[in-house]
Amino acid sequence: MSEVPHPEYPRPQLRRAGFTILNGWWRCAFTPAGEAPSDWGQRILVPFSPEAELSGVGRQLQPHESLWYRRRISATAAPGRRTILHFGAVDQTCRVLLDGVEVAAHTGGYLPFSVDITDALGGRGEHELVVEVRDVSDTAAHSVGKQRLARGGIWYTAQSGIWQTVWLEEVPTLHVAALRMRTPGIRAGLAEATLELTVDASDGGAHPLTVAVLDGGERVAEAGGVSGETLRIRVPEPRPWSPDDPHLYDLEIALGDDRVTSYVGLRSVEVAPDTHGVPRLHLNGAPYPHLGVLDQGYWPDGLYTAPDDAALVHDIRSMKELGFTMLRKHIKIEPLRWYHHCDRLGVLVWQDMVNGGERYRPWVITTPVISPRIRFPDRWYRAFGRADAAGREEFLGELDATVELLRNVPSVVTWVPFNEGWGQFDAATAADRVRALDDTRVIDQASGWHDQRAGDLRSLHVYFQPIRPARWWGRDRRALVVSEFGGYSLRLPGHRYPEREFGYRRLASRAALTRAYERLHRREVIPAIARGLSATVYTQLSDVEDESNGLLTADRGEVKLDADAVRALNADIRRAFAHATLEEAP
Repeated sequence: MSEVPHPEYPRPQLRRAGFTILNGWWRCAFTPAGEAPSDWGQRILVPFSPEAELSGVGRQLQPHESLWYRRRISATAAPGRRTILHFGAVDQTCRVLLDGVEVAAHTGGYLPFSVDITDALGGRGEHELVVEVRDVSDTAAHSVGKQRLARGGIWYTAQSGIWQTVWLEEVPTLHVAALRMRTPGIRAGLAEATLELTVDASDGGAHPLTVAVLDGGERVAEAGGVSGETLRIRVPEPRPWSPDDPHLYDLEIALGDDRVTSYVGLRSVEVAPDTHGVPRLHLNGAPYPHLGVLDQGYWPDGLYTAPDDAALVHDIRSMKELGFTMLRKHIKIEPLRWYHHCDRLGVLVWQDMVNGGERYRPWVITTPVISPRIRFPDRWYRAFGRADAAGREEFLGELDATVELLRNVPSVVTWVPFNEGWGQFDAATAADRVRALDDTRVIDQASGWHDQRAGDLRSLHVYFQPIRPARWWGRDRRALVVSEFGGYSLRLPGHRYPEREFGYRRLASRAALTRAYERLHRREVIPAIARGLSATVYTQLSDVEDESNGLLTADRGEVKLDADAVRALNADIRRAFAHATLEEAP
């Protein structure tokens, strides 16, 4: 592995020259919480968590401890320039010190943060950067995803610390701080499309700017305006983005002395009636099947952090090659490069919010497994592990930040605020909140269970009963989706597996798994399409720790089913969807 892991530019949709990747070997220390280190004799490979094999540490950060990072950086404050220090993600709470002075603090283990360190640099070129991390994991109401200190079954090894890229960026004093894009009303065959673009300046003011849209290096549109106001840019003969044709337009933006590049995919997503009045998921004005896989984004040697950028590409491309059109990113926010690869390779993304809350209560969460028609009102905060008001507010702030972080990503087409009741509360209100932030995407307000009859999708998880949804009769204007199902388990020789095996049905061989997988889809999934089914999410992309129900082994070394059979089956599902939505009345 490179001495500087993940050296690629980490923010593909707001890119400029003048950056330094700070990944690599740092010194580190574990101390009682809040106590400064006296010994820096250990080192850690950033951006891998200390619990990950690739970090070189192999040590769990405990709730009563601090994890300290230290390294030297070279940076000097230049006239007319600012230096920004970026962290992709630090789990869970951290303080950042430069030459012994605190310059930033952040809570939230899945979201990026930045700090302008120019004034702290002074005239010197060499500086000491220190980061103190605390992670109480699942002992508090913070968002933790599927991490547990006591891992097992569907719960994974708790990880901590810096797990995404750390980098420095030099920018002009006046510079582009953020971009916001909308591409409403995209349809195939349009004579022109409108890109709505807002460029925010670093000082919040109104400054002249120019924007050029390029297609294959050729300038096809341009506009001028001022920062903070929406530009409406007409793109002639637009080529819509889709998994079948993931076409991207490049953007060049000039604001003062700042020059940034970006890209956009012209596409629209919605729930709308098909030719028979059945609500379906639509892409670019036409019904489109979301054939998905649950994607945990977990690696045996890196935990939350992929070994390298190629590993991110491999997962996406592997699912594309099997004929899937969608990935449901499960209870995790990936580095922005993962979404970039989804954009350029062409795969739809359903983005889960990261759940939090207090103690998981199985009697609440799992009751719908036994009785699917039962659902509880999610204003029962204590029952759902959401009695802590500060924890609820923290989640809503992270929900807002997640939408803001990923709003420009064309592949992201669905927001999923809650999954199976984990830390769920006021899901209908959360759906309204997301809609106010972003009205261009579909919302699955409560994936699986405890539906509050809000959002755009009637979302089912089906593991222990047949997939036999009631025929649509017009009572629910939401699209019907099976947002988790399957989970068939197979352990292949030559791969590391823990003693415990978790899966929803165990198979003995690759051939047996392929037969069972094909039988499930032909007997249950394909017939449900005529009843209104718009999307499926098979569990899951790869094995993860105890879970041996992946299409791929955990090390991504083997496809566990017959790949040709899966591709043929997905092609048949797409044909059945086209037939049901365009020709055959339900």
